[in-house]
Amino acid sequence: MNPKHTLAAVALGTLLAAGARAECLSDAAVGELAASMAAKTPATNPPEGLSEADATCTRAKLNKLLAARYGAAIGYKAGLTNLAVQKRFNYDKPVWGVLYQGMLLDTGAVVDAGFGARPLFEADLLVRVKSEAINRARTAAEVLAAIDQIIPFIELPDLVVQAPPKLNGPGVAAINVGARLGVKGLPILVPQADFAQAFLLDALRDMTVRLTDGKSGAEISRGKGSDILDHPLNAVVWLADALGKEGLAMKPGDLISLGSFSPLTPPRPGLSVQATYDGLPGAQPVVVNFR
Repeated sequence: MNPKHTLAAVALGTLLAAGARAECLSDAAVGELAASMAAKTPATNPPEGLSEADATCTRAKLNKLLAARYGAAIGYKAGLTNLAVQKRFNYDKPVWGVLYQGMLLDTGAVVDAGFGARPLFEADLLVRVKSEAINRARTAAEVLAAIDQIIPFIELPDLVVQAPPKLNGPGVAAINVGARLGVKGLPILVPQADFAQAFLLDALRDMTVRLTDGKSGAEISRGKGSDILDHPLNAVVWLADALGKEGLAMKPGDLISLGSFSPLTPPRPGLSVQATYDGLPGAQPVVVNFR
């Protein structure tokens, strides 16, 4: 082949590849995504070639619209912190989204089974930030020293799109990690004594988290504390680093969702779900009822 033709072919291929690369969703596309979320109807999937930077840009646009709907931001959600969930979305690291005030309900709440376009439930935990030192935490122990509450939590995410199995990590990030609703239980106060904190650290790692049918008692699923990045507070270590790279930081009072201890499961009308944290001192069950 003529070398000039070869160079031209390479140049054309490069241009086509660049043109085919996904980009940050347009304002109009993000508006349509937010409208679908509000209407509880499946939205068009983000492009499969979405980069992490494009996902970050898309999430920022979406979050402005979500704030208008759900109120003030109250914290963050770490997602894909469980290896099994990472495998489901064919991604090898966590992602994050923003939590808003209108998303959180109290234990015993009654929620429509069709609360979203692609509604799911999972066992989770929240922690409440006590100190800005959390943004410099590099170990689970340093995280524990910078929080004042651990809160049992059943998250109710919404994967929202027409084809959830086609979502990858950036796609999950672009939809704000599916943050929609969640039901929080009674908080556990973090002790101040070093020996008590050491005991609590081990308990968080070793606990068994179970989801059961609140009516029959039948087990729905279970997981271990160590299923989240070997220790659930490691999710906050990862989040501090990820936020810092974007010039963001957690602040006192923020609530942080750590991720899933159980498989993502679709609800059905009439189901009552209870999460228990066996081995975690002071943890009371948290319950959500679907109608």
